[in-house]
Amino acid sequence: MIPSNPFAAGAASTNYCRHDGSRLVRVDGTAAPTPMTRFVHDNVVALALNPQFTCTGARSAMRQHSYRFGLYAELGDQNSTAGLAYDLCSFVRESPTIDGDFTTMIASFERPAVVDEETFERLLWSTLQQLHELDVQHHVWASGVSSDVRDEHFAFSFAETPFFIVGLHAASSRATRRLAWPTLVFNPHRQFDELKRRGRYERFRSVIREAEQRLQGDINPMSADFGETSEAAQYSGRQVDAQWRCPFAASAASWEKR
Repeated sequence: MIPSNPFAAGAASTNYCRHDGSRLVRVDGTAAPTPMTRFVHDNVVALALNPQFTCTGARSAMRQHSYRFGLYAELGDQNSTAGLAYDLCSFVRESPTIDGDFTTMIASFERPAVVDEETFERLLWSTLQQLHELDVQHHVWASGVSSDVRDEHFAFSFAETPFFIVGLHAASSRATRRLAWPTLVFNPHRQFDELKRRGRYERFRSVIREAEQRLQGDINPMSADFGETSEAAQYSGRQVDAQWRCPFAASAASWEKR
């Protein structure tokens, strides 16, 4: 039995969808996805399934339909974030039952039309801060990872689950992160841990880097080996230097027992 969802969200702000093998449907079955939800979803899928797309994990999730998708009104907007919080918790609760080598939650936003990387980075971290402030009312920080963005073991935590976030938007300097609608991809850490346990992580990383080299002439300068430096600088995709400071701060209450 899937545990209950402690987050409150109005019907207008929640939009948790899956692909049933033939079409996109709402997981709760309450209504059909809107035409815009289907349109943005189809663009995300087209990007991930392009033969030149570099992330094999994303391609696998698309082919196996082991992802969930939601479209929300505006990145950085509190109401949109509330809907995402409800849907992301639904994903955490459901993900153990989802068949597939990789599972992921994709959250796209209708607005704003991002014009530069700094704006997207600010809105990404604003949204993650909002998610955290909602989450801390119900959950502690995920075990096994740090809440300190400077720590090499940092990972974003939601519903006691650590995530690696990948941001996509129209102004990204990385071709495979370039999408008309600002998008946050929530990748559970456990699948990377499983790759390492099975001795497949090195190959997984090499395939992605080789594909990036072929496509864009170099690898993402912000990419780092999983677990060796703080992953916070990688989330937005913007190249930053050693002076960069992450604007996210975890609440001390995130370590308090619920």
